[in-house]
Amino acid sequence: MFFDRNNNAAILLAGILALVVGVGVARFAFTSLLPSMLENHLSIAFAGVLASINYVGYLSGSIFSIFIKDIHAKVRFFRIGLALCVITSLLLAFTENNTLWLLSRLFAGFGAAMALVVGSAIVMSKLQNTNKTKAMGIHFSGLGFSILVSDLIMRGVFTYSANWQHAWLALAIAGAIFACYSGYILSFEKQSADQVIKHKFDKSLFTPLVIVLALAYFTEGVGMVVQATFLPDIVNSLPGLDGYGGYAWLAVGLAGIPSCIIWMRLAHKYNSIDIMIVAMALQVVGILIPTFSANIYLNLVSGILFGATFIGLVSLFMNYGGQLAGKNPVFIMGLITAAYGVGQVVAPLYCVALIAEFKNYNAALYLTAFIVCCGIFLLKYAQANLIAKPPIVNEA
Repeated sequence: MFFDRNNNAAILLAGILALVVGVGVARFAFTSLLPSMLENHLSIAFAGVLASINYVGYLSGSIFSIFIKDIHAKVRFFRIGLALCVITSLLLAFTENNTLWLLSRLFAGFGAAMALVVGSAIVMSKLQNTNKTKAMGIHFSGLGFSILVSDLIMRGVFTYSANWQHAWLALAIAGAIFACYSGYILSFEKQSADQVIKHKFDKSLFTPLVIVLALAYFTEGVGMVVQATFLPDIVNSLPGLDGYGGYAWLAVGLAGIPSCIIWMRLAHKYNSIDIMIVAMALQVVGILIPTFSANIYLNLVSGILFGATFIGLVSLFMNYGGQLAGKNPVFIMGLITAAYGVGQVVAPLYCVALIAEFKNYNAALYLTAFIVCCGIFLLKYAQANLIAKPPIVNEA
């Protein structure tokens, strides 16, 4: 069953493992290992630059994905992306050269976009005879698994060795195994050239609703990346909480696993825009908790709220965008992810500047919370003005 390319369970497992490689190994492992690397190799300023350059790669991959025309090309670039995620992680295991690290994080970002954006579009296209909103909720639970699995691999290595380079090596090996399975399952039967369906660049999809959706997702990119990059160090920097940052990050992954399924079911029952607004409001609360409390339990709640919301919001925005695009889901998925990527590039840079100025994370967290609130107002505007309402029928 799990080696049948047309079996929904195999498709979802392959999609989840692709997210573990693209998002866990190529992105969130960096967050897990950041405290250790700050002690032995990195400065906080260079860490911020590496986070931004990773998202430059992610942004470029998201934009590139919009122009991939046929399904076999999507599969080809999806596999290239998985390979890049593994190779760039291996590079971090064997070198400390800053230039190579910058290049590594750049190409890891591109690979992550192929794994997330293109991989998710392939999963959506391959799923058969099922409620795709609920099924994609299961797929995007891979974002939570990506945090949990990469963090557990790191902890397993640190049980025997405190060397962060050994952790990168173990992550790359695990990623290679997962990538082989995902690359095999998420493919299509070969077709002759005249049978291949090619999707043209469709300007008509640039509706006001899609533009506002992209702007709102930009603000969520900002909200996501600050905690995704710095949360362990944020918690470690609070009075009396040094060493607890890893537990907060583990809470992020644990909360993220069921969150997609829960949020997507709520979206199916109610509507996507309302649920996005609720999730972003909860995220604002989680962002602000470290600014007013050094209580370990409240800061674990901050991690839980972050994991439960940012992962759910990725699935909500991506699924809603894919539905708006119809037969070519990668188009709007890529477009809104590009906006998300711009937010991810900008946020670490202003964070580093504010941390240097104020010697703590508070100002960066206040600004981030404000930007996410702007996203909530954008979604409210879209809901009130851009979504067609059913006609009112007057009953005699």
